[in-house]
Amino acid sequence: MSIRLFDSKEQALRDFSPLTPGRVGMYVCGPTVQSSPHVGHLRSALVYDQLRRWLTHEGYQVTLVRNVTDIDDKVLDNAKAGGVEEWWALAYRMEAEFTAAYDLLGIQRPTYEPRATASIPEMIAIIERLIERGHAYPAADSSGDVYFDTASWNAYGELTNQKPAEMEAAADADPRGKKAPQDFALWKGHKAGDPESASWKSPWGAGRPGWHIECSAMSTKYLGTSFDIHGGGLDLRFPHHENELAQSAAAGDGFAQYWLHNGLVSVGGQKMSKSLGNSVFAADLLDKAKPVVLRYLLGSAQYRSTLELHDGAIAEAKASFERIEGFLDRVIRDAGELVSADVPAAFRSAMNDDLNIPAALAVVFDLVRSGNSALDSGDTATAASQASEVVAMLDVLGVNPLDAAWATDSSQGDAALDLLMAELLEARAAARANKDFATADLLRERLAAAGITIEDTPSGAHWSFNGR
Repeated sequence: MSIRLFDSKEQALRDFSPLTPGRVGMYVCGPTVQSSPHVGHLRSALVYDQLRRWLTHEGYQVTLVRNVTDIDDKVLDNAKAGGVEEWWALAYRMEAEFTAAYDLLGIQRPTYEPRATASIPEMIAIIERLIERGHAYPAADSSGDVYFDTASWNAYGELTNQKPAEMEAAADADPRGKKAPQDFALWKGHKAGDPESASWKSPWGAGRPGWHIECSAMSTKYLGTSFDIHGGGLDLRFPHHENELAQSAAAGDGFAQYWLHNGLVSVGGQKMSKSLGNSVFAADLLDKAKPVVLRYLLGSAQYRSTLELHDGAIAEAKASFERIEGFLDRVIRDAGELVSADVPAAFRSAMNDDLNIPAALAVVFDLVRSGNSALDSGDTATAASQASEVVAMLDVLGVNPLDAAWATDSSQGDAALDLLMAELLEARAAARANKDFATADLLRERLAAAGITIEDTPSGAHWSFNGR
């Protein structure tokens, strides 16, 4: 079964066929580094990390470019509101916060992560081509602004299936110099009050790029004028991606062959947004559970669906993940090290079906259940074989608890706890051997009160937290 992806432009599942056999070029819209990352940013980056991992597993060489928008109205406004920090310093500080949060969740670094400010010449070159082709024009008010002429491009609206007359007016620049309300800014002339450092020379005067032109320039600069996949959050589909597609195609570029959009995050049944004041910031979430559990939570839904964060979501994810950990602990304890294995056919089928993570996780838990049953019946060989397949699937999803990437600096404390528990279990075993069952039971009860479960097996007693 070939990989099938839902193309937002075609509004249909399509067999994935890259432009160059065996190689995939993927561009993902990264953050505008105006403020700290929230859960929506993490979810989006994680989705494309999962896709990249699966494509790599299936033998593709993936080039992933994820940009950083470090010059934008919001960046300038937030720096100005703070009154202390330069806009470029704010952008760099916020970029570091995003990187740290991505790293904690095991989101692999992109092949390249360009900043918008490093591609200004490429943006100017695209704008010049658009003017030459009759699809852009300098503002009539001599402001230095340059706009995309939406009426000149008959395909405008094709990504979101809208007619230009029905679209909202573009609010990214002063409308006085526009021919039509839907025309959007490609270049913004320098205005009084703007920092001198946020200005670059251009044929239309000093200024800075519009938001949409940035991604058109960065994607094609590093992936070529035609590339395979363009991804981003559903909230970027319009106007950002619509405008990207229009200006790139009008400039003569083939641009993205597949458009993917991940669903948003809701909190308590409401879309997460700053206007509603219900944003969950990455730092707050990362304080509530182990990073691997949070990665499991944020990556457990089908990528196009809305991810619901409710009061019990983290506890549910923790319980589910502990079932996996508990099974692997049991197998390794009884069978030793696991051998490498490939993913099961059912898992591959689920992942090839538009990255159907819920169906893929169902395969994981089916094997966890049957593996535990095999252990209960003494069939260690079968359980070990199934555990190897579980590990293979978890590696693809980036949530393998045995991976050294999830080791923490608490390993010294873990070693001390292991030593202490070994001594307690030895004392309990000695009490039982001497038929001192009162002492043995007392040790068991005290450990249970501390949340530690003792399991007596033919190979000896073993302990775990809450039966895990």
